[in-house]
Formats: sequence, C-alpha cells, structure tokens
Amino acid sequence: MRLLHTSDWHIGRSLHGTDLLAEQEQVLGGLAEVVAAEGVDVVVVAGDVYDRAVPSADATAVLSRVVARLRRAGATVVMTPGNHDSARRLGAFSELLAAGGLHVRAHTPALDEPVLLSDAHGDVAIYGLPYLEPEVARFELGLPAARSHEAVLAEAMDRVRSDLFLRPGTRSVVLAHAFVGGGLPSDSERDISVGGVDLVPASVFDGVDYVALGHLHRPQTLSPRVRYSGSPLAYSFGEAGQQKQAWLVDLDASGLAGVRAVPLPMPRALTVLTGTLAELLADPAHTAVERHFVSARLTDAVRPSDPMRRLQERFPHCVHLEWTGAAPAPDGGSYRERMRGRSDLDVVGEFVGHVRTVAVTPAVRELLGRALAAAAREEAAG
Repeated sequence: MRLLHTSDWHIGRSLHGTDLLAEQEQVLGGLAEVVAAEGVDVVVVAGDVYDRAVPSADATAVLSRVVARLRRAGATVVMTPGNHDSARRLGAFSELLAAGGLHVRAHTPALDEPVLLSDAHGDVAIYGLPYLEPEVARFELGLPAARSHEAVLAEAMDRVRSDLFLRPGTRSVVLAHAFVGGGLPSDSERDISVGGVDLVPASVFDGVDYVALGHLHRPQTLSPRVRYSGSPLAYSFGEAGQQKQAWLVDLDASGLAGVRAVPLPMPRALTVLTGTLAELLADPAHTAVERHFVSARLTDAVRPSDPMRRLQERFPHCVHLEWTGAAPAPDGGSYRERMRGRSDLDVVGEFVGHVRTVAVTPAVRELLGRALAAAAREEAAG
C-alpha cells in the first residue's frame, strides 16, 4: 500500500493580510497529479486542515474541490483535526463522508477505531488521533489527573496498541498533531506548549509501522518511521527558501518498506530583501524576485516617505515592511545611560527629533520649552 503523508494545509490562511486561497488550491489540488502519477492509495492529512475553527465559505469550498480531485484520482483520504481546527465542525457528517472515501477521525473516545484498508498483503489500520487538548481530552479519555499533552497522547497510544494486539498481522499507521521532541519549529505555528510541558517524546509512538505527524511546518525526519511532512505552502517569511514536500510512504507485507520525499510546487516564492529604499528600487539584482511575496527590511538612516507604495510599484506582492535603519547612539549604551544627566528639554527634543526624523530647530526647541514650563506650573498648582 502506498500513502501520501501531508499535514497543515491551513486552508483560509493569509500572509500579512494577503489572501492565499488561490495558491492553496493550486498546490493542494495538484496533489491529485501525484496520486495519479505515483499510484497512491491513501492521502493522509495530519491536522490543521483549516486555519481557523470556523472556516469561511470560500475555504470550505476549496477543501471540497481538493478532496473531490483526490478521490477522482483514485485515493482514499484520511484526515484528523489539528489545534487550528474545530474537531466537531470538521467531523460533522463523518459517517456519510466515509461512504464516499473521506474518513475524518475527529471523535476522541473513538480514536482506537481505525480506518481499515486492505491490499494484497492484508489489512492496514490507520488510526487518526485528533489534536488532544489536555484540559479537554483528559476527561474524554477518563484521565482527570492528566495535565500534559504527553499524558493524554500516551493514553491514546496505549489504546491504539491494545486494539492492534487484537489484529495480529495488521500493519499500522498513526496520524497525530503534536510537538514531538527533536522537531524544529517555524515562525508560523501556533504554540501548543507552555513551559515545555507539552513536548512529547517520540517513544510515545512506539509499536506502529509509521507515524504521520503534523503541527511543525518544516519537513523533518525524527526517525525512519516518525516524520513531519511540513506544510504544503510557506506561511511565514521564516520559511523563505524551504522546499515544501509530502512523504510517499510504502508498506509491504512486513511493514514499512520505504519513504521518499515528493517536492511540491511553489506558486509564489517568498523573499526577504534588505537595503535602503533607493537600493531596493534600483538594484537590477532584484529583477528575478519582482513577482515574489516580498518582505522588505529598510536600512535608511531616516524613515522614507510612503515606502510601501513605492516598493509595490516594483514588487507588487510586497506584503511586509520593516524599518531597521535607526542609527545607534554614537556612544552606545542603554537609553537610560544616554539620557543620564540631561535636562528634560534635551530629552524631549531628542524624542521629537527621532519621531519626526528631522533636526529640532531653535523655534521648535523654544516651543517645547514653553510646553514643559506650562506642565511644571500645572503640576505645582494641582
């Protein structure tokens, strides 16, 4: 049996306010071509199908069209909710959807009930573990004392292994959405740990043939049988330059036979540019990235006027701007050290000059002095 391991679709997500639905449908719909070309039997989605608990109508329409393409290409689809999804919403009508080849495993008490599929070597049990929020899952699983993600996941995997024990010879796959020890996070994941208590050791997943992880957006191999597929698109500029992918997983008669990466297309690359506004607008070296999503870090000593509009004349998909050019004080040190011993008028004058990015004229300094004097009189009178 051949599976395509994906996760973190985040349908409906934007990039600094820019809608990504068209790019998402292009990449996710293109998975159907991988299914057809590689003879994929099952596509698994390990959580964060949507970017929010209440997805928009447009986002649900994209998911419907993507799943329809995957089914027409010949694949069964198995998905679980992540920490961005609403398990109840995603799992609505799950029994009816299963009849059409879409299996949504969103009900925590039933997490040890696998999707059973067969090939020439027998059965494959696919267990979908919904994201287990400890404060909720500990009651759903009958563990009121459990307080960590590790504790509820350990109980979930004990139930999976107990079910597998009753299915001798059955090969197994687990979908889980978690921050597993050894994984490297990116800028675009929502934190699901507090003080490290929700970091889960990979050993929790012992006893199954393959573990399809979701949550971290960078593709990673924690062990040959425990992997993150990463997100299909880059959702932050911290992911600029990453090659997005899915994992093609083969199971033979004895279990895991092999895993290889399938690169995914990038409809619009992400690029971070650094320099003065004039340099970014004129440098011919940036011609190749004019159609990219751009994050600009401006190093001008003085904040330029209307920089985003001017940048978008050359880079129409510039979506983020940061000015980093404020020059440090000549003598260095902290702000408090630099202000020590200076008069109130000197401090206020420097602040106004910094905000306006122009020198404070004698006339402005006189006006500031009068305002300070008036404030002092008001304070003394009150």
